[in-house]
Amino acid sequence: MTRTPTAAQRRVIEGADPVTGRLRGTDAQLAALVKRGLAFRHPRPPHDHFLTPAGHRIREAPPEAPPQAPAAEPTPSTGVFAARVGGEEEETLPTGPERLREVRSAWQGLLELRRMTRADGAVDLPCDWERTHLVRAAALTLEAAGHRPAGGGADGYRVRATPQPEAVAVYAPDPRTLAACAASLERAGWQAGEYTEPRTRARYVLASPRRA
Repeated sequence: MTRTPTAAQRRVIEGADPVTGRLRGTDAQLAALVKRGLAFRHPRPPHDHFLTPAGHRIREAPPEAPPQAPAAEPTPSTGVFAARVGGEEEETLPTGPERLREVRSAWQGLLELRRMTRADGAVDLPCDWERTHLVRAAALTLEAAGHRPAGGGADGYRVRATPQPEAVAVYAPDPRTLAACAASLERAGWQAGEYTEPRTRARYVLASPRRA
């Protein structure tokens, strides 16, 4: 059973790379996290440490509020990459060269995570992180491929969760944009096909990570 981490260990967990889960800390801190089942030491050089699924759950869980403290208003996160799923609420997020660098770095981190979690070191298929963060993974894939998310009047893509296991829906008002998004997902190791909603007749792409 995984034990609750100490305050110092939680700081190490919260400082993990948001995409790869790579950890930075002292040898003692990292060894303690491995012992608690919250991290693992990669067998290949340089033998970095990464969060396990249990460690990811702790990092992503909201911190407990102190007793009688008022609920904090949500604020934009700083220093942590946020995939753009498409929506007006994303209008305030940074754009331009800074955003391009963030997306490029996050995508390279995701490819590295694919490489390090595959026995053959290949990067052509999605990894377990992508299967447990479908919307964020698909949105990062699309933005890294150069597609523009909807929001602020843009007619770009919107990525949404679906009731189907391991599947997301991608919407775009322009059929050419929708087809291009499907092609980009296919190139990144996803299975994608276009469908029509029965009631609204809206076209969308249903995409899921391929396993082989």
